[in-house]
Amino acid sequence: MPVWLTTATMLVFSNLFMTYAWYGHLKTLENKPWYIAALISWCIALGEYMIQVPANRIGYTKLSLGELKIMQEAITLMVFIPFSIFFMHQSFKLDYIWAGLCIVGAVFFIFRGG
Repeated sequence: MPVWLTTATMLVFSNLFMTYAWYGHLKTLENKPWYIAALISWCIALGEYMIQVPANRIGYTKLSLGELKIMQEAITLMVFIPFSIFFMHQSFKLDYIWAGLCIVGAVFFIFRGG
């Protein structure tokens, strides 16, 4: 599997953990004190780091730092939108499309090799 695909796949999985760690507690732990939510979120985030750190190390063998960063941002948006709609029951916003198009532009400029 190409390095960029391995990296992207690992970053998708790490981002699933991180999105849940950052925002899932708002739904699942809403009646718990903030410090309980923080501790549980930190434990979930540890799983994210256990995937994200090797993903970035693998990716950095062929990708630039900027490419890694913009890949992460694009993946973050691709994970966050379904999470917010299906898990958090937020309504879809047209702004998600505009934000996605801005990210596509950023991906173009970072990866164009200029």
